[in-house]
Amino acid sequence: MFDSVRDDVRATLDEIRAAGLHKPERVIGTPQSATVEVTSGGRPGEVLNFCANNYLGLADHPDVVAAAHAALDRWGYGMASVRFICGTQEVHKELEARLSAFLGQEDTILYSSCFDANGGVFETLLGPEDAVISDALNHASIIDGIRLSKARRFRYANRDMADLEQRLKEAADGGARRKLIVTDGVFSMDGYVAPLDEICDLAERYDAMVMVDDSHAVGFVGAGGRGTPELHGVMDRVDIITGTLGKALGGASGGYVAARAEIVALLRQRSRPYLFSNTLAPVIAAASLKVIDLLESAGELRERLNANTALFRRRMTEEGFDILPGDHAIAPVMIGDAAEAGKMAELLLERGVYVIGFSYPVVPQGQARIRVQLSAAHSTEDVNRAVDAFVAARAELRG
Repeated sequence: MFDSVRDDVRATLDEIRAAGLHKPERVIGTPQSATVEVTSGGRPGEVLNFCANNYLGLADHPDVVAAAHAALDRWGYGMASVRFICGTQEVHKELEARLSAFLGQEDTILYSSCFDANGGVFETLLGPEDAVISDALNHASIIDGIRLSKARRFRYANRDMADLEQRLKEAADGGARRKLIVTDGVFSMDGYVAPLDEICDLAERYDAMVMVDDSHAVGFVGAGGRGTPELHGVMDRVDIITGTLGKALGGASGGYVAARAEIVALLRQRSRPYLFSNTLAPVIAAASLKVIDLLESAGELRERLNANTALFRRRMTEEGFDILPGDHAIAPVMIGDAAEAGKMAELLLERGVYVIGFSYPVVPQGQARIRVQLSAAHSTEDVNRAVDAFVAARAELRG
């Protein structure tokens, strides 16, 4: 049966490679850390890791690892069930309560990933008589989640409040029953932060709800690491927060929706990814509780991350690289050409720095980049070595 399409699939793969858009997977043979060992898919050996979402360096933190070991003995390996059948343990309820308290929300519901969390919100809350107004650069999981709903769809230009207001007017004029504005807290390919205070002002003016995917912020953005709502002083004005346990919060997997109590209650009854997917592994839930303990006293880690970020951005700018402005730990180095970005990443790996070139369809055509991600686990020497490697790789690339 597949023989009839094999040649077409191979031709598509050849086109991807010819365009410089192929995304190889490198294999590492060590725990996730500031330094990892590449075993295949590139220069073998130990390299500095500047492409993980391990913002606070907690993925291999000894206290988190110890909590996971203890949880394996106490709670077992997996649940083999969904939540409403026999898939809810005390550890899951405890994690939901701790996340709610940390994020300043009334209740929280766990998912197997934030992709599933975003996939489970819109269809549950919105019908054909409703409207969702989405930032143009929102994450793919938000885009796919919106597609699952029957709500009217409006899109506004990235962080453009005048355009958002226009879309809100159109939704209101169209008689929308419910209006939901949805945005990334931090846009993952650019490191730009959404203006949540202005978004909340418009939401209140046009009687809309606000939803934020804060995956690239919770744990290290804001004075207490509570994300972009804390940064902008709107923790009590955001109705829905989605996020992940797979980035700053230990780097494993799992996601959540923290929201008004009634919204969470409805999601427990109607959200398909929650009702039809196995429960988050108890080991991850228990280790995430330890992560929250660490977050509540992680001021030093956040300060170290901020210092590393400032150093990298300053030095790269001084060296003449085109780096998108901002102060987030996502620091995109703009290359433009997809093939050149891929080659630059290969040259950096040869110099002991592990980064990835991003190109279409992950970013728009002609805007290929190397997305550098800083971590609190990096030393000052690590950051300086990375910049020096960029300078040397650029020199070789230019010949």
